[in-house]
Amino acid sequence: MRVLAVADEECAAFWDKYQPGRLKEYDLILSCGDLKAEYLSFLVTMGRAPVLYVHGNHDEGYATRPPEGCDCIDDALIVYRGVRILGLGGCLRYRPDAPFQYTEQQMARRIARLRFALWRAGGVDLVVTHAPPKGVGDEADLPHRGFECLLKLLDRYHPQYLLHGHIHLRGYPLHPRERSYGETKVINVGERTVLTLPDRPYDGKRPYDLRWVTRHREPRDDF
Repeated sequence: MRVLAVADEECAAFWDKYQPGRLKEYDLILSCGDLKAEYLSFLVTMGRAPVLYVHGNHDEGYATRPPEGCDCIDDALIVYRGVRILGLGGCLRYRPDAPFQYTEQQMARRIARLRFALWRAGGVDLVVTHAPPKGVGDEADLPHRGFECLLKLLDRYHPQYLLHGHIHLRGYPLHPRERSYGETKVINVGERTVLTLPDRPYDGKRPYDLRWVTRHREPRDDF
């Protein structure tokens, strides 16, 4: 399975300079946030693959004009062609009452709400976030600091990949695109990244197609 992951910056080859057929090789498209809704709608229209996305901290406009034809996987675990995918968008809160920004405690609660889904699916293969884990590709300033609770998620479930955006590679040229944390490869998608994943047998209680294992509402701010 060929997976196209995108984040933070629209790729001209898939947008302004698009040529027919450029998206035909991809079986799944994942967005790690901070992209125009029109861009994601274009990808799902011109390609042959579903587009799944999480919110970035600059995606406030999705509340009134979400990407058409795409599926939000924030706070959800889905199984697609046997690959278990968990979505956790947003970044560390640096502005009061801003959407898609969370305190460390709020993000930890979001993950806790997904424990039953993770147990039911037998774990997770690929985690899609906007912000990186703390200390693994993040920065020291508050808006770009990662979540510590994501490290605990990786320590417990050992997914093969964590994909994130938020840390623009053009702004931080010394940042490597890929890092390792335990058994997990942490990848800064940075405009676009391509992965090749094997279709996997799935022994959970759901068919392995684009099916929701579970989904939870957004966490409240009054924890």
